[in-house]
Amino acid sequence: MRSETAPAIRLEEYQPPAYRIDTVHLDVQLDPAATTVTATLSLARQAGTKAGTPLVLDGDELTLTGLKLNGEELGSQDFTASADRLEINAPPASPFELTITTQINPGANTKLMGLYRSSGTFCTQCEAEGFRRITYFLDRPDVLAVYTTRLEAPKAECPVLLANGNLIETGGVAGSDRHYAVWHDPFPKPAYLFALVAGDLAQVPDRFTTASGRDVELNIYVEHGKEGLCDWAMDSLKRSMRWDEQVFGREYDLEVFNIVAVSNFNMGAMENKGLNIFNDKYVLADPDTATDQDYANIEAVIAHEYFHNWTGNRITCRDWFQLCLKEGLTVFRDQEFSADMRSRPVKRIADVRLLKSHQFPEDAGPLAHPVRPRIYHEINNFYTATVYEKGAEVVRMLKTLLGDDSFRAGLDLYFDRHDGQATTIEAFLACFEEAAAIDLSRFALWYEQAGTPVVAVQSEYDPERQTFTVKLSQEIPPVPGQKSSKPAVIPLRFGLIGPNGEDMDLSAPEGATVSGDVLVLDKAHQEVTFRDVASRPVLSLLRGFSAPIRLSQELQPDELLFLAAQDNDPFNRWQAVQTLAMQDLVRLSSLIRRGDSGKPSEDVIRVMGSVLTDTSLDAALRAQALTLPSEADVAQEIGKDVDPDAIFAARRLLREAIALSHGSELLPLITSLAPAGAYSPDAEAVGKRALANRALHYYAASGDDDAARLVWDRFVAADNMTDRLAALTLLVHDHMAQEEAALDHYRKRHEASSLAMDKWFMTQATAPGDRTLDKVRALMKHPLYDSSNPNRVRSLLQSFATGNPTQFARADGAGFELVAESVLAIDKRNPQVASRLLTSFRSWRALDPQRSVLAESALLRISSCEDLSRDSRDIVDRTLQ
Repeated sequence: MRSETAPAIRLEEYQPPAYRIDTVHLDVQLDPAATTVTATLSLARQAGTKAGTPLVLDGDELTLTGLKLNGEELGSQDFTASADRLEINAPPASPFELTITTQINPGANTKLMGLYRSSGTFCTQCEAEGFRRITYFLDRPDVLAVYTTRLEAPKAECPVLLANGNLIETGGVAGSDRHYAVWHDPFPKPAYLFALVAGDLAQVPDRFTTASGRDVELNIYVEHGKEGLCDWAMDSLKRSMRWDEQVFGREYDLEVFNIVAVSNFNMGAMENKGLNIFNDKYVLADPDTATDQDYANIEAVIAHEYFHNWTGNRITCRDWFQLCLKEGLTVFRDQEFSADMRSRPVKRIADVRLLKSHQFPEDAGPLAHPVRPRIYHEINNFYTATVYEKGAEVVRMLKTLLGDDSFRAGLDLYFDRHDGQATTIEAFLACFEEAAAIDLSRFALWYEQAGTPVVAVQSEYDPERQTFTVKLSQEIPPVPGQKSSKPAVIPLRFGLIGPNGEDMDLSAPEGATVSGDVLVLDKAHQEVTFRDVASRPVLSLLRGFSAPIRLSQELQPDELLFLAAQDNDPFNRWQAVQTLAMQDLVRLSSLIRRGDSGKPSEDVIRVMGSVLTDTSLDAALRAQALTLPSEADVAQEIGKDVDPDAIFAARRLLREAIALSHGSELLPLITSLAPAGAYSPDAEAVGKRALANRALHYYAASGDDDAARLVWDRFVAADNMTDRLAALTLLVHDHMAQEEAALDHYRKRHEASSLAMDKWFMTQATAPGDRTLDKVRALMKHPLYDSSNPNRVRSLLQSFATGNPTQFARADGAGFELVAESVLAIDKRNPQVASRLLTSFRSWRALDPQRSVLAESALLRISSCEDLSRDSRDIVDRTLQ
């Protein structure tokens, strides 16, 4: 019988729980195959709940072995129990105590949700609904309780015993080889923030003194032998703690903050109160195994999870529809932190690249949903770019509209008013309305509507009247399941640039709300007129990407070239270069598809040359500007009837043309930008490496006889992973003669490092060419490939499906079939990993007819599976709708 999608959960059907849980005492007797969990819950009926209302607790694959009410065994007539539900028929009216004993098998838990084992270490993942795999519970975010957790295990096997909060007691168990630890978290929290870790781990300690003078113990726990890889993570943690005090006034509140790095983890990391559990790729780093991007990611993710202590833990979500309340807000906070630690313009460009490559396609396809969805079938599938990245953009727009002071006042009010609560988007916005005396009811549409607004722009200059008029219109393209859309409130940062390259100093315009350099578009059609404009300006709109929109602005090539050279907004200067390159790539793709090889634009080649030689620009910014729009970006711009092969050929043609035209400028950049001294992940050194490797990327395409030799020499001589991986990628992706030698050299050097080998798998999975598919199949049988490890699956299969468009969307359908086979195999072990891999099909309808038919066939094959998980059933049904 075909599996069915889980029942729909709707926002409008929210009801508060009939019972509350005030305290939770857990006694966990750890055993790899038979862990016993005894949960003692103090409960009370909520006001308004009728006497005799059954108490219904959630479970998932649980075995009930004991049940007591107020210390007395319950008879079978007083309750009903199954693996996924426990119902107490008629609980007493007064507060009562329920003691539940369950037995679970962590060693067999391949879903990596609830309590499981990772490389011999017990650990947990409870968000969103994993706690019900540990014990029966009201497993929902609006049930907040104070937890005390006692862990017991053999001391030799598990010398480290960790849980949430502060350690209050340890000891040995008389007459046995076992020991115990008791942890108490004084702050009420929902079950999704519960965590425990037990195993034989190395400890990397440090300390932090808070702004008020409190001493906090910091620890990072890792596998033995990896202690030396934690320095950057610890440094990032301490900088995050200080920054949050200085910028948002938030101080840490426990006596200890623990981080544990594990190798098997479905997500990036988890913000459990006082005990963050991390995928080890976001903790472990040294120059030999981690790239500059890895260092930046570790810094950002460490900060993100720490910042959750206030935006997620102290104040949490009333229900899972409010997920963006904690995730969007916290992503905004970690983006601001990284911007302050590094180059703010470069960070902004990187964030927008991520948004456009991940969230914009989501908004344009069958998986589109509002930042706050109103319906879901499987909550695990809503940890999306829309909730996280677009959610962060909505918070950023709020700050742009209100200004720094009013935004901070509103956020302070939010912290003060809702500390210790599970709350909503409405309550969040109400704090800013009160602090800034503003009506945000229209702005709230950003949380309710799916789709990316398209803002069309036309401008007109009247030299006689010396007026400059800008006409704006907005619309959201049709979104599946969304009948219509209303005009959004869109803050547009702008400037009018005069012939001298300077922003014009203008008086207040007419026809729209303008505050400083922000024009607020809040109607379907709007017009704004600037007076006393002595000469025709060039409009620089959407500076800093002040709103997550698509801008349809018909700038002439000379205007784009002017902005690329003169705009004093770094983001828009980068955007002008990207727009020129995008226009040319779309044009070349169309020509190639029609059988014409085409010729790249001289304007694009010239502007790339000017970026190469402009030493006034930050090196990292130059590297970003020199990076062509990706194949996925070009496909998204084309929108329909997409031919990945034509796009690939167009990018290769433009890359070669830039290389041939600017060969003399490339080689000096490659050789002169090596940072002096030992490796450092600081912004200046990172920028120099990025620019040198971008120059190498072009030089390798120049056809110069020495190019391949130079790439090989840089690969062998590299003293850091950033340069080594850049050279390896060129050797493999350009199929140079030394390709196999480089792969073998890399494997021998790094085969003991799982994280470094993930890069080895990824590099091969994303290589263009018809032989890649067979190579991926062969790598799936490689001794170092572990299909139970999410990182390894992502490095090979997810990289292939999302980072290799020509091979995933092969004209013979073989790429689709490989991914479909993999989804079905993985789904039986780990539905979350399978469903995320399945999202790679989200843009299948935009492909050309032949490829679309083949993609649909692969999706139907998945859909026809009778025992598909709820996670994958939800994704495949929505993708096919």
